[in-house]
Amino acid sequence: MKAVWTADWAWGLPLIVLTIVLHVAAIIGIAVLLARGRTLLERRHAAGLSSTLLAIAAIGTVGLALSVLNALDVAIWAGAYLVLGAVDNFGDAMLYSMNAMTAYGSSGLDLHRHWKMMGALEASNGLLLFGISTAFLAAVLTEMWGWLRKMGHDS
Repeated sequence: MKAVWTADWAWGLPLIVLTIVLHVAAIIGIAVLLARGRTLLERRHAAGLSSTLLAIAAIGTVGLALSVLNALDVAIWAGAYLVLGAVDNFGDAMLYSMNAMTAYGSSGLDLHRHWKMMGALEASNGLLLFGISTAFLAAVLTEMWGWLRKMGHDS
């Protein structure tokens, strides 16, 4: 008996690995930049900048970086859908991919029948990626709270 959805799995699993590796690598890069920024701020703490405002700015910057990273993950899947002919144009591919990645799923778009399992694989990928992002954001918030307490809440 012929395996069902073989091509979906052959494309979907490497895309999951690729996006997770890229996502984690980017998060490590963000963490390194945050650590360097924190070191600089601690050295210049006497400059009179509000530690509370700096923490809020850092968290906002992390949120923006994670959003851009999510868009990159979506674009990778959308590109694959376009290359495979699973959708007809890049706009539809991006919209479908964003819907699948976020489990929102109400765009009304669908992959061509042969590639439908790939959409489910992307949805599971999205859950993993958002879990990684959420864990990182929670770690940043925890670290910022500790930093604020160390700095006396506000300079």
